[in-house]
Amino acid sequence: MKLLTFAVPCYNSQDYMEHCIESLLPGGEDVEILIVDDGSKDRTAEIADAYERKYPGIVRAIHQENGGHGEALNTGIRNATGLFFKVVDSDDWIDLDAYKKILDKLREIVGGEKTLDMFIANYVYEKEGAKRKKVMRYPSLPKEQFFTWNESRFFKGQYILMHSVIYRTKLLRECGLELPKHTFYVDNIYVYKPLPSVRNLYYMDVDFYRYFIGREDQSVNEKVMIGRIDQQIKVNKIMIDEFDLWKIPNRRLRHYMFNYLEIVTVVSTVMLIRSGTDKDLAKKRELWGYIKKKDIRLFHHLRRGILGNTMHLPGKGGRKISVAAYKLSQKIVGFN
Repeated sequence: MKLLTFAVPCYNSQDYMEHCIESLLPGGEDVEILIVDDGSKDRTAEIADAYERKYPGIVRAIHQENGGHGEALNTGIRNATGLFFKVVDSDDWIDLDAYKKILDKLREIVGGEKTLDMFIANYVYEKEGAKRKKVMRYPSLPKEQFFTWNESRFFKGQYILMHSVIYRTKLLRECGLELPKHTFYVDNIYVYKPLPSVRNLYYMDVDFYRYFIGREDQSVNEKVMIGRIDQQIKVNKIMIDEFDLWKIPNRRLRHYMFNYLEIVTVVSTVMLIRSGTDKDLAKKRELWGYIKKKDIRLFHHLRRGILGNTMHLPGKGGRKISVAAYKLSQKIVGFN
């Protein structure tokens, strides 16, 4: 059994996937790298097969009909043999020094008495053209020790994203995680769905994941997000339907999950506002109507929040303030 499985979803990734894979190879025999070719039309499959031949026992090339990012992750989870599971998108990469430290710690943890469910590390926005790289840390979390949700603390604006998390593989399977096909932005479901199953967490303050931002066709590009807004709304609604958050027994976990759902809903809302078309503004009303019908308490909880209030200021002036707040968050976080 491997220590850590990396799933690398690839779709027409020939121009950058090798950089990603090369950054993972120093893990040696402790890791497996599953290159999931999601029905690519370019040389992605050829490159994946070449790596499998060169690094047998470490790299596996898996070819499937196009099913989207979510189905590529499903395939990775189904085929993983590692105790832990990490997703690395094919245009991203990982830092070597942080990688070595994390592998050392995971080996130590596996040899110990406690079971680790979630490992958290920092990620870095590798934004094209940016002079300073924005590092996303979790300074409020206990460092270099096991902790539970009771000891956790997340400030507003702090979120565990796919880039920062390593899950225990068996937990992903046991919680029933199954991501929708042909849908972007499923990374939010990937992080959100397993949360109530997580008991023990560990945070290492190292800059591990390098998240590239800059391609025009990238899913987080604002124009692309507006064009795919129906998929963002689909993910948003799946998250709304997934849990009755009021029944989450741990108060801090419940609070964090409310905040996570809030930011995803805000992203949906602000993209509909940014679009500005009558059709998309109608979709904004429909989304909030869906929340209200599903859970009136959740509706009022989200509307009472600072971000929720900002998204519902009336008229063109209100929409301008909403957009200004969104642009400010872009500068702070480096998003898009």
